[in-house]
Amino acid sequence: MPRPFRFAASLVTPAPAGEWRAKCRRAEELGYDVILVADHLGMPAPFPSLVAAAAATERPRLGTFVLNAGFWNPALLAREVATTDALTGGRLELGLGTGYVQAEHDTAGLPYGSPRERVDHLRHTVKELDRLLGAADRPPGAAQERVPLLLGGNGDRMLRLTAEHADIAAFTAARTVRGSTTGTLEPLSAEEIDERVALYLRLAADRPEPAELNLLVQLVVVTDDPQGAVQPLLPHIPHLTEEQVLELPIVLAGSVEQIREKVRAVRERYGFSYLTVLEPYMEAFGAVIAGLQGE
Repeated sequence: MPRPFRFAASLVTPAPAGEWRAKCRRAEELGYDVILVADHLGMPAPFPSLVAAAAATERPRLGTFVLNAGFWNPALLAREVATTDALTGGRLELGLGTGYVQAEHDTAGLPYGSPRERVDHLRHTVKELDRLLGAADRPPGAAQERVPLLLGGNGDRMLRLTAEHADIAAFTAARTVRGSTTGTLEPLSAEEIDERVALYLRLAADRPEPAELNLLVQLVVVTDDPQGAVQPLLPHIPHLTEEQVLELPIVLAGSVEQIREKVRAVRERYGFSYLTVLEPYMEAFGAVIAGLQGE
């Protein structure tokens, strides 16, 4: 049986307290199961934003999507996680990644490192969090016995780490453009995503329980002209044709019912049952959620 759907809205735009509470309540009204906050300079700070979201809502889970491990000392992060879990009533889900925007590290005066060094640091962070949050003397106040861990990434070593430790395996379905210091991404083809998911499943074959598979959707357009909706994308991804772009699981364009059918097909093909949409598409995808709840 396929895993039931979950849907998340990733809130990325800073807002005054009243506006922040209002958009969190709107996400709940639209049926989102999770409210997420990223970890980029210029965007809302993750943990206080999630505490505020918890105060404004009752049902959704609350998560980081994803923390840049290079910004965090593991011991201090463990304190943030335990306190935030307590203040959100045990609704926290912790998402971690290596970080991929060198310019942010430069601005913060923090080392960026090679891809190997960033994965090594993330592995160290995960192990330290397991120790600090799982010990008898862990920081006081955590409401959950174990805060669910989401790890995001596509590379071989990241997928191995995800298979070993994560409750939720998150796929961006994109790669950083070679040489970019600002985090410019280009999408993987549908076939490349097939290969990445297949590798993860092989690495995770011995898990006692399978992880939930998450996908970050990059575009949602409710339209009767899906071909026209993707035209602005094509000059930026010349390695993909219009047909290939429309096939991408991270692109949802069409009528509400066509998008629902594609979401079901994405779960069938890749196993992605947990879909995240970015804040600009929260309203559009809300109409899609209404026909998928409970599936």
